[in-house]
Amino acid sequence: MSERLKIKLSIANRVYPLTITPDQEEGLRLAAQKIEKTIKQFEKSYSVQDKQDVLAMCALQFANQNEQKTIDNTSLNEDLESRLVAIDHLLDTHLNTDVL
Repeated sequence: MSERLKIKLSIANRVYPLTITPDQEEGLRLAAQKIEKTIKQFEKSYSVQDKQDVLAMCALQFANQNEQKTIDNTSLNEDLESRLVAIDHLLDTHLNTDVL
C-alpha cells in the first residue's frame, strides 16, 4: 500500500487539508495555483468581490474547458474513425483486385 501524504492547499483564502497519494500532489498543487490565478483574473476583470461568485465563475470556466475538450476529442475520434474506414475499404479493394 502506498504511503499517504497530508498536505494543505490554500484556495480563496481558505486552507484545505487533504490526505493524498504522492502521485496526486503535483496535480493538486498545480490545480490550486490555477484556481488562485483564475480567481485573481476574475476579481480584477469583473470587480467581483464575493468569493462564492468568483468560485462559481471559476468552476464554470473549468467545467466548460473540460466539456470542450470532450467535444473536440469526440469530433477527432469520429474523423479518425471515418479515415480508418476509408483506408480499410481501399485496402480491401486493392487486395481483392490483386487476387483476381
